[in-house]
Amino acid sequence: MTTTRPADPARAHSFNAAAAQYAANRPTYPPALFDTIEQAADRPLTGARVADVGAGTGISTSLLHARGADVLAVEPGAGMAAEFRRGNPDIPLVRGDGNALPLADATLDLLTYAQSWHWTDPAHSVPEALRVLRPGGALALWWNTSALDVEWIAESSERARRAAGMDSRQADRERRADAADPSGRLDFTRHKLRWSRRVPLDTHLANLGSHSHFLVMDAPARDAFLAEERAHLQQVFPDGVVEETYDVLLLVAGKR
Repeated sequence: MTTTRPADPARAHSFNAAAAQYAANRPTYPPALFDTIEQAADRPLTGARVADVGAGTGISTSLLHARGADVLAVEPGAGMAAEFRRGNPDIPLVRGDGNALPLADATLDLLTYAQSWHWTDPAHSVPEALRVLRPGGALALWWNTSALDVEWIAESSERARRAAGMDSRQADRERRADAADPSGRLDFTRHKLRWSRRVPLDTHLANLGSHSHFLVMDAPARDAFLAEERAHLQQVFPDGVVEETYDVLLLVAGKR
């Protein structure tokens, strides 16, 4: 049986001081992702009762809302919640996390986690998901992951891992279906969708710097890494525009 390690509290809370940077520079998600969620969950988003957990600054929540979902955001962090409210004043938000959802039993058609399931403890978050979902409801987890078959992205990712002292296997381990639910109570289907965006080099570096491993790094070391990364990428993208390519990893499980 595969197990996940408890979330690092310093990394988990690091986003609150960088919420504006996160909101301005993190990538969004492609429309095909939401088409696939509808197909896998076997229901339209329009009119669906949805809770988006670990909503952060509202990147995924706002897209669910735009698709017609009756969506509630759930976010534990004060800084991220404040940024969410600035950008999404018409979407309701409550403070809480996936390990103890502040939601009533059997009230949701869909429970979503964008870039956030790995911050939960599945021993708690799986039973909580099953508690709040209606019969026939679905849990959807997804992550934007770097397309490592693109040469410059693979090289950049390796430099970032070395600089931050990351285990190169950690992200894959955190996102595998068996790690998402070590208990095996959920039967996930797995989907992968490729997409890309073109952004200024400054945006790309700010996006990179908004990841938790760099937010908790000593500022001089982080600044030195980002300066070196800028020099590397100026050779690859002399016009100063970076094409970031992502594979969205989506896991969907229905409540039996």
